[in-house]
Amino acid sequence: MKYAGDRPYSAPEKAARRIMEHARAFEPVQDGRIYIEKINYPMLYQDKATPAEYWAGLQHAIGQGWLEYHESGTFVRMLPAGNDLFA
Repeated sequence: MKYAGDRPYSAPEKAARRIMEHARAFEPVQDGRIYIEKINYPMLYQDKATPAEYWAGLQHAIGQGWLEYHESGTFVRMLPAGNDLFA
């Protein structure tokens, strides 16, 4: 019998840090914009996070002041606190 193990991104902190890695890998365009699909595709389909884990991680990153989420939902911007994670 197989038991389900812990999900790697079930903790919002871990998911947020992985989202920040994806955001850093993308070269920002026009005014530092990072298109949301450049973050959510690798997180959901390559890292196999659930939509709930992705959303909790994104909300955690926004709450920590690492990302700024545009009201349209189409892009984010990395804030100085987010850049400091990789310094």
